Amino acid sequence: MAVGTMISLGLYFLVMLGIGWYSFKESDTSVEGYMLGGRKLGPAVTALSAGASDMSGWMLMGLPGAMYVAGISAMWIAVGLTIGAFANYILVAPRLRVYTEIANNAITLPDYFENRFADNSRMLRVIASVVIVVFFTLYTSSGVVAGGKLFESSFNLSYELGLYVTAGVVVAYTLIGGFMAVSMTDFVQGCIMFLSLILVPIVVIMNLGGLSDANAIITDINPNLFALFTDASTNTALSTIGVISLLAWGLGYFGQPHIIVRFMAIRSVKDVPVARRIGMSWMIMSIIGALFTGLYGMAYVSQQDGVSIDPETIFIYLSQLLFHPLIGGFLLAAILAAIMSTISSQLLVTS
Repeated sequence: MAVGTMISLGLYFLVMLGIGWYSFKESDTSVEGYMLGGRKLGPAVTALSAGASDMSGWMLMGLPGAMYVAGISAMWIAVGLTIGAFANYILVAPRLRVYTEIANNAITLPDYFENRFADNSRMLRVIASVVIVVFFTLYTSSGVVAGGKLFESSFNLSYELGLYVTAGVVVAYTLIGGFMAVSMTDFVQGCIMFLSLILVPIVVIMNLGGLSDANAIITDINPNLFALFTDASTNTALSTIGVISLLAWGLGYFGQPHIIVRFMAIRSVKDVPVARRIGMSWMIMSIIGALFTGLYGMAYVSQQDGVSIDPETIFIYLSQLLFHPLIGGFLLAAILAAIMSTISSQLLVTS
């Protein structure tokens, strides 16, 4: 691993741990302070922490990979997610912020369900807790595994070391600083993801000679890459059911505890509209950057003789090839940021 990359990653991990320590020193010692940051989250932190914890490494690897293979027909997934996130801010966020306080100041979702529906049998609490612990344990484990694989494939370090470093840093700042540390690190990680997804496609397009030349290259490869209703990987038309299935990805937002818990912690219900504007702007711009990374990254790879890559690693490939190791390390840290933001949020929810 290049020295510049090591420096970038080292700084990233130090910043994450520093935020955890700062949150520990500044937050109160109550259960509400640890689990919800005392309900003092500002709209910007709420928006970016919700977005970063939601997208995970999928935004920097899965979505560009889908665009690389299928062309712009893959954007139906992004459209569905955007609609789902917007609906979440409109339908869930304000109500959850108000009713979690009314429901005996509930600080977890199982608490809220029990208090809101006056469940004296405690079955709602038990069922909700079991579902969260079982499925989020698997979900969190997959994130740690992804971190280990990233260390192995991109940094030429051992898979086991990647596991320990990823898990160790996340557990440290989550354990020390609680919800406030998780939210603040997610905010920083969201900023890193955003900057990376803006920078990479711009540099790729410039290296292809500009937008017109880049589009011409893509059209020469396969005109269906620009067809909204045709899967370019098979050159077959998308069915109505296929489009609806892709759009349906957005339905998952209403039931993801690590996202909606941010709405419980926002400072005031009056801050929700501001958080929505910030969060949706971040999401739309980041998704466009991810889509462009996959599409124009594919065009760039096609111009390199004898090069064949896994489509899901296009962001990694471009980061290592087109940038100085110091900047490349920062860009690769964006993938770690995406993975770690989700792990920390899920880890706190399962606690």
